[in-house]
Amino acid sequence: METSLPADFNELMKVRLEKLEKLKEEGRNPFEITRFERTHFTSDIKEKFEEHEGRSVTIAGRLMAKRGHGKATFADLNDRFGKIQIYVKQDEVGEENYELFKTIDIGDILGVTGEVFKTHMGEVSIKVTEFKLLAKSIRPLPEKWHGLKDVEIRYRERYTDLIMNPEVKRTFEIRSSIIKYMRRYLDDKGFIEVETPILETIPGGANARPFITHHNALDIDMYLRIATELRLKRLIVGGFEKVYEIGKQFRNEGIDIRHNPEFTTIELYQAYANYEDMMDLTENMIKNIAQNVLGTLNITYQGKEIDLSRPWERLTMIDAVKRYAGVDFNEIDTDEDAQKVAKEHNLELEPGKTTRGHIINAFFEEYAEHELINPTFIINYPVEVSPLAKRIPEDPRLTYRFELFINAMEMANAFSELNDPLDQRERFIEQVKAREAGDEEANMMDEDFLKALEYGMPPTGGLGIGIDRLVMILTDSYSIRDVILFPTMKLKE
Repeated sequence: METSLPADFNELMKVRLEKLEKLKEEGRNPFEITRFERTHFTSDIKEKFEEHEGRSVTIAGRLMAKRGHGKATFADLNDRFGKIQIYVKQDEVGEENYELFKTIDIGDILGVTGEVFKTHMGEVSIKVTEFKLLAKSIRPLPEKWHGLKDVEIRYRERYTDLIMNPEVKRTFEIRSSIIKYMRRYLDDKGFIEVETPILETIPGGANARPFITHHNALDIDMYLRIATELRLKRLIVGGFEKVYEIGKQFRNEGIDIRHNPEFTTIELYQAYANYEDMMDLTENMIKNIAQNVLGTLNITYQGKEIDLSRPWERLTMIDAVKRYAGVDFNEIDTDEDAQKVAKEHNLELEPGKTTRGHIINAFFEEYAEHELINPTFIINYPVEVSPLAKRIPEDPRLTYRFELFINAMEMANAFSELNDPLDQRERFIEQVKAREAGDEEANMMDEDFLKALEYGMPPTGGLGIGIDRLVMILTDSYSIRDVILFPTMKLKE
């Protein structure tokens, strides 16, 4: 039978295929095996050597190294928990089986049974009495000493990255634990986890450009969600007082070390709470996660020491601008005066974003944001950049909103949620005007959400946390693509 071969087929692959064909002819086709029973993992044996010494164990994993010495071979076998040395001796397995073992390649999947012992060098090992080839690696792994260093290939071929770089696998194990403890914390506080649609007819809950698709049967355009906010707040209206959702969001925007078009967030909402309650929850939850997952509240991110243990500073955006830019917007009341100060500081303003509130936000992003290394809550954002947050009665130009920054990176966004349907309608109208003026990230009008608010929503605190960025900080990962198993990539040319 003619076999289709990959485009990059080479001589090494040809040799491996010939070995596979020989195994098939001998009735030892590894791909016919459907199951293999293990008794132990590598970590069990190494951590409890005294318990297992002299006993027979059965493990399985990928062969990662071979060192032959005549009629005996040492090899390294990797499973999900680590690596262990195996010792295959002709006298133990028989001449025929030993000749077979000599043909096994790096990358092959093996099951082995044998006796646990320590070499004279003190290395915990398994003296193999029998082995079985469970899967043949047709494609050679990257050369050991050079490993897999090309970042582009690592992201495209995450499967190879995980095989060659154990620390990468560890990052994703930590990610799983972070999400587990996040769920546990909220469940223990009485929150319930819910699921809301990914396909939406109106994308809302954030200022972002959506991905557009088309539903053939209904013959309507639909959008991949950009946030879960408006759906979850409908549930607060309906009587769920504490809800959260962990899930994917999709934003049709640029890619850099902090942004991926497809990313994971947690959003949560609590009735009868405000943004101060959300600050308390955010700080306590992240501290709880770090302590449980890392065992410490003092972490290092890209060479910078970050102290999660101390009380996290709460700083108004206006005070942050005053501290880092030397401009006091408490003394600047008009749009014209704000524009004059922006011009004096050579601050470029985006078209349509020239009000005092927009300029305060622009000053913050230019002068203050990069200074926020230790955890800091920036509070009381201008209403222009907070279309879903409740106004502060003493100064209606500002809102009960905060963002959490760690290492100059936005980690969380939260509000005392706007529950006045009349005010919300006016803000939607302003957003629609901005959209019509060319702002593709502005919100659309959502009449159904307004209808829900008109039935009455209790005072509510809402919070969103970027899980990918939190994982970056807690695993000391440089790029968001280091904490997403399969990040978005350009097509190969």
